[in-house]
Amino acid sequence: MGAESLKRIADFLFEAGMLAKLPRTGFAFLGSGDQSIAEHVHRTAVLGYVLATLEGADVGRVLKLCLFHDLPETRTSDLNNVSKRYTTADGARALEDQTRGLPFGSEVKGLVEEFEAQGTREAQIARDADQLELLLSLKEQLDLGNKKAEKWVPYVLTRLKTETARRLARVILETDSDGWWFPGQQQEP
Repeated sequence: MGAESLKRIADFLFEAGMLAKLPRTGFAFLGSGDQSIAEHVHRTAVLGYVLATLEGADVGRVLKLCLFHDLPETRTSDLNNVSKRYTTADGARALEDQTRGLPFGSEVKGLVEEFEAQGTREAQIARDADQLELLLSLKEQLDLGNKKAEKWVPYVLTRLKTETARRLARVILETDSDGWWFPGQQQEP
């Protein structure tokens, strides 16, 4: 691999690092909480692993889908539901530009496109992981007293595709977000 290819990879890695600096914008409308896109992607990947394992799906594929699903947001930003009413992001163009010239670019591009198309079982599991990550964030805000978060919960629940994700969502909503911190005092869901 030549110096030019390695330079292109270095640029890609610096760009991916921007996800740690870019906020998820919906929290401003919620009125509390904050989260970077990278923080969201990390917990989404953990959820993807859990769901894929429980569903007997291709864990590696789900993890890759989760890892790259928000990559275009380094160029388009995280558009929340209100912003999407008035703004159109060219995610396909951003993705094309991001992956051009990378030795693994076609795979990354294909993963993001698969996630967006939702045509495979693994993509649906990855989307459920994405939604459950939002649900966990909302539950954390509910537990801190933000009653507005309760209004968002039904929208998340209607987007879940797998029975495993729906069952896990119910348990998430019944579980104190800091219960893990107090061993022996947790209530069984």
